[in-house]
Order: sequence, then C-alpha cells, then structure tokens
Amino acid sequence: MPYRKRTRCSAKMAAAREAAARKRLDSPAPDYIPQMPTLRRTIIVVDHDFGTVEHTLELYRTNRIDCYRVVADGVEWKRRAGWSTVLEALRKSFIRVGAS
Repeated sequence: MPYRKRTRCSAKMAAAREAAARKRLDSPAPDYIPQMPTLRRTIIVVDHDFGTVEHTLELYRTNRIDCYRVVADGVEWKRRAGWSTVLEALRKSFIRVGAS
C-alpha cells in the first residue's frame, strides 16, 4: 500500500522552502577568504646542544587549507602534512640528551 501524500502540509513546506531560497538569493554574497600566500609558515630551529646548528622548515600552500607541503633545509620532506604531523616530526628529530 503506497503512502498518501498530505497536501496541506506539503504546500506549507514548499512555501517555506521558496521563502528561504528567495531570502538567500536576495541577500549579499558571502565574503570569501582571500587567496593564501604560497609560503604560509617558516619554522626556524636553532640547536645549541652540540655546537650551533640551524634548521629551517618551510610550509607551503596545498589544495587543502589545513595541510602544507613541507621543505626541510631545502629538501622536500612531505607533499602533504598537517600541523600536528610537522610538530611531531620536529619533536622526534632531536635526540634526547641526559641532564648531567
């Protein structure tokens, strides 16, 4: 047995949908975010444990807003990595030194 279509409620819902669509079309266009720069972030780490060693991580724009193309000391490290992945790799790349 097929379901019956309720005409009274359907007309109200159609009118509400049309009113919402009309309101959306009459309002001004939303502000879109500007185009992000190619080089978005630069991380410079200076290690003073065994002499002075400086590392540079450059985070470039990708097609996703929350991911970066990572270049570490001039060598491409990852095509697409998130902020937490970059910080985790940075944390793991330095050796532990005992406090003496």
